[in-house]
Amino acid sequence: MKSIALVTSAATVFFGGINIYKGNEKFYENIIMPISRMLPPETAHMLAVKACKYKLFYGKTLDDLKILETQFFGRSMSNPIGIAAGFDKQGEAVEGLEQIGFGLVEVGSITPLPQPGNPKPRVFRLIEDQAIINRYGFNSDGHEIVYQRLKELKDRKCFKGVLGVNLGKNKTSENGNMDYVKGIEVFGPICDYLVINISSPNTPGLRNLQYKKNLEDLLTDAIKARNNLTSYKPVFLKIAPDLTKEEVKDITKVISKKACKIDGLIISNTTVDRTNLRNELYSQEVGGLSGAPLKLKSTELIAQIYYETSGKIPIIGVGGVFDGKDAYEKILAGASYIQIYTALIYNGPPIVNKIKIELNELLEKNGYRNVNEAVGKNYKKYLR
Repeated sequence: MKSIALVTSAATVFFGGINIYKGNEKFYENIIMPISRMLPPETAHMLAVKACKYKLFYGKTLDDLKILETQFFGRSMSNPIGIAAGFDKQGEAVEGLEQIGFGLVEVGSITPLPQPGNPKPRVFRLIEDQAIINRYGFNSDGHEIVYQRLKELKDRKCFKGVLGVNLGKNKTSENGNMDYVKGIEVFGPICDYLVINISSPNTPGLRNLQYKKNLEDLLTDAIKARNNLTSYKPVFLKIAPDLTKEEVKDITKVISKKACKIDGLIISNTTVDRTNLRNELYSQEVGGLSGAPLKLKSTELIAQIYYETSGKIPIIGVGGVFDGKDAYEKILAGASYIQIYTALIYNGPPIVNKIKIELNELLEKNGYRNVNEAVGKNYKKYLR
């Protein structure tokens, strides 16, 4: 009996390992993801990061198709699909995320000094809504530790994708602008782009930095710091989906000024809106909501920004992307690149290839030779 149990256990582990390594979508759907949902959400998240860190997942079951190739400020990308900030907060799993199939990996948010974030529990699954509410609160290892991780990665020259560093401010910081300036100075030399995150709802007062005068002061300092780097690095601004039309117009006016001229926008962060959620247990938890309920709101904001800027500023579209159609709609609305987060949490690594294959099919079906040709082609459909 012991021998049978041992052989059975070994066979089960071997079978599971093979299916995980090959990215078997049905295996994840029927076994891995249901098991992961038995764990507390934050525990499952941390285990997923560790699995990526040690390269236990493998998602490149085929070479990326030619139609998905694109450019990122002079850098070639095999595909426009990226992992959003918030998954790999501490820069631990960059190589593993590339191995899954992401063309772009964004880590963070990273604060100058280490901080624990908000008290637990701080992550909640809304399964009926295909959504997550989190109030992590910029839990971060701090600049020094994350810098060393990313510096080692750069020195080994083992990462071929596009690396972004998402910057945040410490909760108790007296000068938030300087926190972002420090981040630019520290990470500018070792990343491909930088993100100024002033749209998380989980740090008191952070979203106030999106207001016109505050934003102008912040971006003036940030762009000055970027211009002092030895090599030019694009700076993106990540904004909230809950802005009014007037607030959006204020932002576009600020970023059009020479001293505040950023290189791109990430649209969008999580929302505080709780409209039409089906989950009664967690729907009123404080924090940012991500996932399917955010999809239309973020797509409409992409279209509005694309319109307000005449399509002259690159947009990374994020919020509620679960399949190729969702990604395609954001591209048509004006996004040049796409990021996912919640879809990975609910579906596991196979979702990355699924989105790429479906996006490729939609681009081909509609006569586009590459992703760039489709950007903004139907933005008017999504204007609010």
